[in-house]
Amino acid sequence: MAPQYTKTSKFLSLVLRHKPDTIGLQIDKAGWASISELIEKARKAGVSLSPELIRRVVATNDKQRFSISSDGSRIRANQGHSIPVDLGLQEKKPPDFLYHGTATRNITAILKEGIKRGKRNFVHLSLDEETALMVGKRYGKPVVLIVQAGLMHRDGFQFNLSENGVWLAEYVPVGYIAMLKESIEEYQTQYQRIYNRRGT
Repeated sequence: MAPQYTKTSKFLSLVLRHKPDTIGLQIDKAGWASISELIEKARKAGVSLSPELIRRVVATNDKQRFSISSDGSRIRANQGHSIPVDLGLQEKKPPDFLYHGTATRNITAILKEGIKRGKRNFVHLSLDEETALMVGKRYGKPVVLIVQAGLMHRDGFQFNLSENGVWLAEYVPVGYIAMLKESIEEYQTQYQRIYNRRGT
């Protein structure tokens, strides 16, 4: 992504996910903001945007973080909010295993307390190890954790899938987490053993 697009993407993440009040932007309950208002409020805050630039950032963002409404007048972040929004996500059955990327400095707390959502509305989980590794690198020396998502779901935990393919959960307890240093084959065997023991 070009430097201008990266800078714009970070700005959009800030005002659409976390702090719309920094520029006085109005966001509705579903997370949508008027593009024309966004451009005007950003201009007053010293940030230059245009409809064309916003569309290009949305289209080229590698994580597909944003969506534009069908009529082209509104924009919202697909996930990652720390402000209360209702994205209208439907509960989905997850695959047996999902992945969580984080920094090594967080491991001690995670293995004691589980994966918490922190300031965000949800814990973010990836479909594959590579994506989770890239996420972990954002926060420092990365480590990837395996989450027994299928078993969690069978135990009554809810999962949602965002428009850009990120799996979301409110919390992941310690008992469903393993370090990736164990091979996935070994962990699948462990999962199957637990699965069979529960008689399901």
